[in-house]
Amino acid sequence: MIKKDGQMLLTENKHMKVSKLAENIIGSEIIKLAAEVNEKIKNGEKIYNLTIGDFNPNVFPIPDELKNYIIKEYEANQTNYPPADGVLELRQAVSTLLKERCALNYSSSEILIAGGARPVIYSIFQAIVDKDDTVIFAVPSWNNNHYSYLNSAKTVVIEAKAENNFMPSAKDIAPHIKEASLVALCSPQNPTGTVFSKEGLEEICDLILQENKRRGENAKPVYLMYDQIYWELTYGNIKHYNPVTLRPEMKAYTIYVDGISKSLSATGVRVGWSMGPQFIIDKMKAILTHVGAWAPKAEQVASAKYLADLKTYAAFLEVQKKKISERLDGFYKGITQLKNEGHKINAIAPQAAIYLTVQFELHGKKTAEGKVLESTKDVTKYLLDEAKLAIVPFYAFGASANSSWYRLSVGTCKIEDVSSAIESLRAALNKLK
Repeated sequence: MIKKDGQMLLTENKHMKVSKLAENIIGSEIIKLAAEVNEKIKNGEKIYNLTIGDFNPNVFPIPDELKNYIIKEYEANQTNYPPADGVLELRQAVSTLLKERCALNYSSSEILIAGGARPVIYSIFQAIVDKDDTVIFAVPSWNNNHYSYLNSAKTVVIEAKAENNFMPSAKDIAPHIKEASLVALCSPQNPTGTVFSKEGLEEICDLILQENKRRGENAKPVYLMYDQIYWELTYGNIKHYNPVTLRPEMKAYTIYVDGISKSLSATGVRVGWSMGPQFIIDKMKAILTHVGAWAPKAEQVASAKYLADLKTYAAFLEVQKKKISERLDGFYKGITQLKNEGHKINAIAPQAAIYLTVQFELHGKKTAEGKVLESTKDVTKYLLDEAKLAIVPFYAFGASANSSWYRLSVGTCKIEDVSSAIESLRAALNKLK
């Protein structure tokens, strides 16, 4: 104990203990980077902050209709507990949305509403994965390692490759499928903004179906968690594919992660959902009953009213996708131009989500001051300090420490900042030797 301003404060000491889970949990690498970025901004530096998988609500506001519905529901005192699985009207609206826009048939009883995608993912892991069960996922990917840790699961981590747009293949998964309880996939992928091809996803589905046939009816099957939170945000001729539409037999083994947070820039509204086999959805509902991670009732009722008008929803998405793709295309063209000028950088053409996958092969380069960029952390710091460009290295998503690939996020980017960010990057690259 120490005394400060008349108050007795606890100090950390070797006798203060927490659970082993809390003691060993790993913090977010993105949050660590964000702290450095925010400090620079606080000190008055102009930083192109392209780190955050979120939206600037002044640039990408939620639909006006949804906002007005939310306000009206609060004025109508919709502030008590919602049903544990979500208000019926919203589950019915989601059911219709999925059928008409995604070719998926799920009844309201097969849908669970939650406070965004995170509680959904947590409850899927809790419902499926026992201690020491094996979870298969690829990196780079978002938070599968942390959810596996929270469940004391074993992990098989596949490092996906650029030549496959950083999407795992059935060939990658096959050697480990016999020991797996859960395969965790995401498409469109965070952090890469890339998608599964039809053939690639079909092959993974066939692998899971074959394995479950081998196990027989009395054994615990291998399940698929399919995170498609970005599925409405695809660009050009890119198509989104999902397991159950491609292979209807997968309905018995697939649990989806979905919601409005990305399609409607509604990350703070906290309305997500899952759909899957009803007996698993019921278990997830029971788990979340004890966690209390429900979406607020007013937001649920408002979302139900908004999603009941799919023409208005589609019109908003058309504008939303145009705004995002303008930014992604702008950065892609700018980086391609810099590559053509001889700089050791690259990018994968934008496919989906709010992310561009970019590469900076600058290891071994020297700064104007003679410092060698020996590691990816050195490169990241140089880009931040000299180009004023803040982006997230793939090692923050589980890739190897010296991966030269990065996530560039455009959700908080003003369109006029695209060209100036490229010019700032060009100036910084020209200083390297």
